[in-house]
Amino acid sequence: MRKLTTLLAAAAVLSISAPAFAGPTEDFHALMDQYWATLLKESPLLASQAGVHEYDAQLDEVGTVAMDRQTAEAAGFLKRLEAIPPASLTAADQANYAILRGQLKNSIEFNRFGERMVQYSSNGSYHNSLLDQLTSFPLRTRADYDNYLSRLAFLKQRIDAYGAMSADAARKGYVQPCVTETRLAGTITGVVAADPTKSRFYAPFTGVRPATIAPADWAAMQAKARDIVGGQINPAYTNLGAVFAKDVIPRCSRTIGASSLPQGKDYYAWLVRFHTTTGKTPDEIHQLGLSEVARIRAEMDDVAKKAGFASRQAMIAEMRTNPKYFAKTPHELMEAAALQAKILDGKMPTLFGRLPRLPYGVKEIPAETAEGNTTAYYIPGSPDAGIAGTYFVNTTHLDQRPLWELPALTAHEAVPGHHNQIALQQELEMPPWRRYTTFFTAFVEGWGLYSERLGIEMGLYDTPEKNMGRLSYEMWRACRLVVDTGIHSKGWTKKQAVAFMKDNTALTDENIDAEVNRYISTPGQALAYKLGELKYRELRAKAEKELGGKFDVRRFHDELLGQGPLPLDAVETRINAWIAAEKAKA
Repeated sequence: MRKLTTLLAAAAVLSISAPAFAGPTEDFHALMDQYWATLLKESPLLASQAGVHEYDAQLDEVGTVAMDRQTAEAAGFLKRLEAIPPASLTAADQANYAILRGQLKNSIEFNRFGERMVQYSSNGSYHNSLLDQLTSFPLRTRADYDNYLSRLAFLKQRIDAYGAMSADAARKGYVQPCVTETRLAGTITGVVAADPTKSRFYAPFTGVRPATIAPADWAAMQAKARDIVGGQINPAYTNLGAVFAKDVIPRCSRTIGASSLPQGKDYYAWLVRFHTTTGKTPDEIHQLGLSEVARIRAEMDDVAKKAGFASRQAMIAEMRTNPKYFAKTPHELMEAAALQAKILDGKMPTLFGRLPRLPYGVKEIPAETAEGNTTAYYIPGSPDAGIAGTYFVNTTHLDQRPLWELPALTAHEAVPGHHNQIALQQELEMPPWRRYTTFFTAFVEGWGLYSERLGIEMGLYDTPEKNMGRLSYEMWRACRLVVDTGIHSKGWTKKQAVAFMKDNTALTDENIDAEVNRYISTPGQALAYKLGELKYRELRAKAEKELGGKFDVRRFHDELLGQGPLPLDAVETRINAWIAAEKAKA
């Protein structure tokens, strides 16, 4: 799961003067090359992820000055792009053209909202994601360690700039609701380690000394890292905590809907369009959500009845409270998650013809962000940089992390969900900017939810509790359509949202609280899951009906994922063309 601000910053670029070329195709290819080169220059972290080492000693800028500069230059790229007639390009380049145009327009439009300055939420914040990114890159050579130290030296300035921007945003009324900020301070102070050698920033220097670095040089590097962490980074985070305590948190919003913010109604409407890639209104999505909730509730009632319970509520109450459904230790929960992941790995060839080469690992969510965080999430790796994908699991509040949810959860976050889709995207034959920066929420998260349903075909839900857990997860995403639009478009309170979630899902209280806080502080994003999943199911049903005995589920899935993320209307066009091509085969 990625933050919107990070994605849009990656799509903001510097303009480069366009030389004269022989024709539209050459002009377009030159523009794409320049766009990618500038993305790498603008985002050194993206460059490192893509295996481009030219900027390994640098760190992305923070602040509105950089945003405004990048947006102005994005407009220059857009102007150049729109001067190229798309009809003159090949079909593949027309797709590249449409996606690039969309990315540039989204980057420009997002920058007009003051909410661009709010880069913290209950679902993730810049001060934590920066730590996660910096410590994810493999360090192998002396140059790698030197570059890492150089990046650490940038941190104080970047954290100070982030704090100043957050305070300025708060003074202008751009804040998060108070109910979502109860644990925010801990996500900042939790980064500070009194002993610099215990800091996660210092972690690369706690392992075995690389053979290529002399002992004296290694000791000097360790001393420098201790000095930077203790003398610069710790004070920067301590100061950031003070800034938030004085200038940000006290100004938090007593209301929870995005519509109450400056530009709020327009901002929410844009977020809905951006995340869903549809023209559906909040009212239409709200009604769709109510319809899906009713449908899934009937299925849950049926499962409970067949399992011998008097009602859906009685079965869910048992599942929420019986100790046998919960791990006793973090290690036990991680073992169960890892086993579930491995079981899924073994079932993948039954539903996919093409599998990614990049592996993934399973880790605990870091302690400073786990409290109040979501149940699990996925962070992409990089075949070019030599980084595995990671399925992160929350091991706090073990009495709120039932084992019966692991099959659906793992199918979503690992395989066949996010890791499978994103790792495949990174291997596709397409321009590198599409492999590393193209992200349509409805496509990616819709695929994650659709993958949970694939667990039925994989035989994952072999007990009534696991099947109820799957249905609860689907209900969870249907409820999002109702709750997100209720909060941000219809004036719902948090109490209303929590009650609706508790009445309709099997989620535990801690998970419901974390999820509702997420919808409050990250408007619109949660709408994409169900809309994407419904589109995939609709297209599969159509393909099965029209192709009959010719339908091959492995080929269907390979086709769905074969061009990386696309808007939902483009997905439909692509699958319709595939159905026609399959029909035409002898």
